Amino acid sequence: MAKSAVPGVLERRHLIEGETGEAQALKIAEAYLAEDRLEEALIFLEKAGATERLTELRAGAAAAGDVFLLRSAARSMGESPSREEWVRVEAVAATAGRELYAADAHRQLEVEPED
Repeated sequence: MAKSAVPGVLERRHLIEGETGEAQALKIAEAYLAEDRLEEALIFLEKAGATERLTELRAGAAAAGDVFLLRSAARSMGESPSREEWVRVEAVAATAGRELYAADAHRQLEVEPED
């Protein structure tokens, strides 16, 4: 079994709390993405200022119906999810049988003003 390229728990904590350069943060984020550890990758994408990759992760979260990842990715970009993203998340989550995610997205649609 190959050794993982992602840092261990203690090292990760030091990297998050310390001064991590953008290039190093992006490299770590890519290692997490390669292992499909999206929430952890998000932290390092934000540290790297990787707006394009954050946008891709955000779109992927909406396409997967993942309320928590969508919300976190948008927050990392200093934004809130758009109405269109909530509509998509609700539809995908409902189709996938993820009732709690669909209900959460629906609640967000009820509080978001229409344009």
